[in-house]
Amino acid sequence: MKRHIPNLITFINLLCGSIATVFAVLNQLELAAFLVLLGIFFDFLDGFAARLLNIKSDLGLQLDSLADMVTCGLVPGIIMFQLLGMSMSGGWNLDLSSQATNDTFWIGLKLSPVPFIGFLITLASAYRLANFNIDENQVSSFTGLPTPANALLILSLPLILLYHSNDLLNGIILNQWFLIGTTVLSAYLLNSKIELFALKFENWSFSDNSQRYIFIIVSLVLLMTMKFLAVPAIIAFYILSSLVGNLKT
Repeated sequence: MKRHIPNLITFINLLCGSIATVFAVLNQLELAAFLVLLGIFFDFLDGFAARLLNIKSDLGLQLDSLADMVTCGLVPGIIMFQLLGMSMSGGWNLDLSSQATNDTFWIGLKLSPVPFIGFLITLASAYRLANFNIDENQVSSFTGLPTPANALLILSLPLILLYHSNDLLNGIILNQWFLIGTTVLSAYLLNSKIELFALKFENWSFSDNSQRYIFIIVSLVLLMTMKFLAVPAIIAFYILSSLVGNLKT
């Protein structure tokens, strides 16, 4: 029974992602985002449980990537699709229960392929996860941005619109070119050759894990002071600190 515990936790991640997919399609982006956050928590927990119980299997690796494909690949793609649709048809807080608004939204989609660009995130996530499964070098570090980190970046956009709403931020985030640029950047980062440190602790020594401890402390400070606005800053700091760390080694 013990050997099934990590896989059961992975299934909870997949369930969160599946339900989040429904909410994302219904344009309930806040609920979708929080379910993905819950799924990412269980994604971390299944790896922690596997290490704690000293359980490692090829099945678990495949299940983990399949769950991440839904939670951190499909849902962010749908969310970007929705944001691009909003940028074309009236902005934030679309009431899709209104028939007039609904008609305007879907007519806009029929006239333009632009919202479907958001699914580049899903395709890039699939490629990254498949490549990760056959790459034996990504143990203590990652090559390219992990899908959970990328998902957090995309999910932060509707949460910033909701919790930090102002004309300047709304204008930037719902700008069509900003969203397209973010999509292309996301797809690139997922499959880039940038080596990024992993938050895996072999021991609790500060000297051996100084980079990880500093990142966690800075991230907590940013989250407490900036809330959801902190997420893009944390991702940028993660990449920058990894690049600096790579220069030292």
